[in-house]
Amino acid sequence: MADLFEDYPLGPGWDEMFGVPGEPRPTYEALHATLRPLAGGELRIRAEVLARAFLDQGITFALKGVERPFPLDIVPRIIAAEQWRHVEAGVAQRVRTLEAFLADVYGEGNVLRDGIVPRRLIVTSAHFHREAAGIVPPNGVRVHVAGVDLIRDEAGEFRVLEDNVRTPSGVSYVMENRRAMAHVLPEVFAQTRVRPVESYPGMLLQALRASAPAGVDDPTVVVLTPGVHNSAYFEHALLAREMGVELVEGRDLVCAGHEVAMRTTAGEQRVDVIYRRIDDEFLDPVHFRADSMLGCAGLLNAARAGNVTIANAVGNGVADDKLLYTYVPDLIRYYLGEEPLLANVETYRLDDPDVRTHVLSRLDELVLKPVDGSGGAGIVIGSQATEEQLEHVRQRIRLDPRGWIAQREVKLSMVPTLIEDRLRPRHVDLRPFAVNDGNQVRVLPGGLTRVALPEGALVVNSSQGGGSKDTWVLPEPGSPAEDWQDPFPGEIAVIPSPRRPDPGPGQSGNNQQQQQQQQARADGRVQC
Repeated sequence: MADLFEDYPLGPGWDEMFGVPGEPRPTYEALHATLRPLAGGELRIRAEVLARAFLDQGITFALKGVERPFPLDIVPRIIAAEQWRHVEAGVAQRVRTLEAFLADVYGEGNVLRDGIVPRRLIVTSAHFHREAAGIVPPNGVRVHVAGVDLIRDEAGEFRVLEDNVRTPSGVSYVMENRRAMAHVLPEVFAQTRVRPVESYPGMLLQALRASAPAGVDDPTVVVLTPGVHNSAYFEHALLAREMGVELVEGRDLVCAGHEVAMRTTAGEQRVDVIYRRIDDEFLDPVHFRADSMLGCAGLLNAARAGNVTIANAVGNGVADDKLLYTYVPDLIRYYLGEEPLLANVETYRLDDPDVRTHVLSRLDELVLKPVDGSGGAGIVIGSQATEEQLEHVRQRIRLDPRGWIAQREVKLSMVPTLIEDRLRPRHVDLRPFAVNDGNQVRVLPGGLTRVALPEGALVVNSSQGGGSKDTWVLPEPGSPAEDWQDPFPGEIAVIPSPRRPDPGPGQSGNNQQQQQQQQARADGRVQC
């Protein structure tokens, strides 16, 4: 029987399982010992069971117009307790900083007057919305949910790749990956203690309830979705069900007298907190796109009046701007008086003429990114680009230097991944999810590990052909059993597919709405 790890090559990045060929790192010893005796064909069959289960449950996404199951690799990624401790503290530090920045930039603007961030950066950001200026959330929280994308560099150090504080998606895959893995690879769980992830809906609901308007003791919380045509609809439905709250569309809401209500069979019911999964531009046709049928007219006025909380807050996208990302280490020092726990990837600001000249002379060595891009769209990896592609991006940078950043090409860390019947190294990143309830920032143990499935690929996004891995965080030594026992010992939960419904006549299923839902796909242009 051939060894799954036969001829396993160590790639150009940090291999998270192996320090030297054939010798697993301590974190992976139990997993390596469990996987090694398995036949490649058997592992492949189990992987196919995973794919079928995801397809049957509607855990899919569209790639080039084709609906397919979100690829879950059968080999988990493991993070040691001490490594996670560092990640957890660094992500929480970053969220607290971005909270302070957003409150400042939509309020007094001290960070601009003190010259920490140039005013021109803010006013030229596509996601800075003056309409949100002066709106103060009831408990001061604007970033209720954050997804901070991390990578491990060639030395194995975690670094921040980008911030997502608008409507970060992907946590449903974290929960469903765990359920599926417990079902198809139980012997691995029997050998390894893993911190659970089922607490996320409760964490989120607690944070949303804590953000309710003043004087509301028992708030009504809803999840606002663009509808079944959105590629993240499965996640919207899952979170609403797990939290025990209503899943609504814009047509289900009505705003009058600066108060928001939802239509029910028993009449209108007041809504206090809206966890929205719709981009700012489609949220309120009074202030943004007048032709939007996805949101509800008057939401922003109701929020300004203090009668409803919108989570995440309108205007958060200015903190996702990749040019602002380069200032976050300075913002940590400015607002918290601390040194950054997680470093950025080395990044060049192309609005500086000298820096731009330097970058344009070595495009083939760098990674070029549009500052408002997401889902891997528009990224040019210089070492893998053609001369024609490099010339095209060179001209775009010259025309709009504010619209681009350049980064050192980091060889992302690698984790063994099932390719046909063998395990081969593939590049990965990590999106931990943080929830802020106003008192503390809690980080879900693990997060979404995304893997670039094509050999040598560095773009891990699902929209670019990537997949995911279950992310295991090991418990602290001596921790009680409830901190590590797996919460999903049984069958995979059967979840109805969101792809079935046909709007039909008279149910707002017109072409305009469907087109807008396509435009609003995947929460901020497919952030997964």
